[in-house]
Amino acid sequence: MITRTRHQASELALSLDRVGADTILVPMIEVVTPRSFEELDDAIRLLSGSEHTVDWVVFTSANAVQALSSRALELGATLRSRRIAVIGPATAKAVTAAELAPEIEPMLVPSEYVAESLAKALLAVSKTSQRFLLVRAEEARDVIPVTLEAAGHTVRIAAAYRNVTPPGTLPALREIFAEPGSYPHVITFTSSSTARNLVALLASINRKIPDGIALASIGPITSGTLRELGYEPSFEADEPTIDSLAIAIARHLKRS
Repeated sequence: MITRTRHQASELALSLDRVGADTILVPMIEVVTPRSFEELDDAIRLLSGSEHTVDWVVFTSANAVQALSSRALELGATLRSRRIAVIGPATAKAVTAAELAPEIEPMLVPSEYVAESLAKALLAVSKTSQRFLLVRAEEARDVIPVTLEAAGHTVRIAAAYRNVTPPGTLPALREIFAEPGSYPHVITFTSSSTARNLVALLASINRKIPDGIALASIGPITSGTLRELGYEPSFEADEPTIDSLAIAIARHLKRS
């Protein structure tokens, strides 16, 4: 059972199809516009202006890149290149596709694809006070701004999108978890939001994740959230990427 957003699920589904797995798409999150465009529009004005008011643009997801790029296009703004830091290769790919990356300087990508590692990497290359523009989800963790501000840097946050639960998810869960014969063998979790939303939705119909279902986590942050919710991940991807998660699932299926 894939819990990613509908538009992002195809990559994982294709990878699992190749190893003979049947996939069920039950998205736990849907990416929608922020409650207010004020922060995002202010960010676009900063990035399209001629004055150098931002030293680094930091993206913590591909969704953040796409939201910024789409809004800039809607406003008719041309974004100027800045030094860019991203949380991982999928986000870097989105930056390249949106043509936001500067030609003369490579993007900063941390060795581990989590906020803690990205904040550490930014500190390592920022010896003097820097101005950061952090483009992220409304409900993101504050690890990056707290870490950078504690070191004397300035961080401006632009909420580019928010995650909500799709309206068709609850009826799908009722059907899937109605009886053991319809339970999935594996549930994938690609973010803390997917874990929290699934547990909350099941609780709303007096259900829990049944024993015996393998819980596949994309990385340590998501695994930590599952544990906070009372569930131990069955296995975790070696790297927090979709490709690595697919490999971990294939490995599990071969053993089972």
